Amino acid sequence: MTGTIINVIAIVVGSGIGLLFGSRLSDHLKSTVLYGMGIFTGAVGMQMFLKTENSLVVLGALILGAVLGESLKIEDRLQNLGTWLERRLPGSSEEGGSSLFARGFLVSSVLYCTGPMAVLGAISDGLRGDYLTLSIKSILDGFLSIAFASTLGIGVAFSALPVFVYQGAISLLAAQLNAIVDTAMMNEMTATGGILLIGIGISSMLELKKIRVGNFLPALAIAPVIVHILSMLTK
Repeated sequence: MTGTIINVIAIVVGSGIGLLFGSRLSDHLKSTVLYGMGIFTGAVGMQMFLKTENSLVVLGALILGAVLGESLKIEDRLQNLGTWLERRLPGSSEEGGSSLFARGFLVSSVLYCTGPMAVLGAISDGLRGDYLTLSIKSILDGFLSIAFASTLGIGVAFSALPVFVYQGAISLLAAQLNAIVDTAMMNEMTATGGILLIGIGISSMLELKKIRVGNFLPALAIAPVIVHILSMLTK
């Protein structure tokens, strides 16, 4: 859990720095920075997707994940959670603040939880107490939080909550996961996460097309299941 705690602190500190200096940045500069992060996120997502050994597995996971995510209304629940938290912050009820808070919370939560470093780092931390991977991720997330918080507000800081729950749960279940998830499963999970990152870049950062990326999150769990089923069928 040490690496996860470091990651949470980096997100909160980075968000604080972004909020502190965000007002000194022009709207043009903040939007340009956000667009730059959107392009970068899309590029990272593409790099992750190229790890796939069977793109049809990723496609199947996305379709099944979308069906499950829409049924569970995951994105709506994340939005509602962000709005609920925003309403309990003093002095943050100005018009339009709720939607901005929820957007910052949703964008950063999905981004920080979908990368392969979150999974691999949490497993290493839980199994061997090796939090080097999560330390590297913490630095990246800290810099991202500065950029995000300066444009999307304090909602970014609260993304530390799902990060703590998500990575902490993986660390606690690391022994079981390590015995189940093999390299092929991890590759397809990583590739699926890459598609979600591309979706975040297009929808929430570049604002080219609205995509309910949160509802695709079940695909991350479905991808390794498909790989396992296919391996059983081919034996």
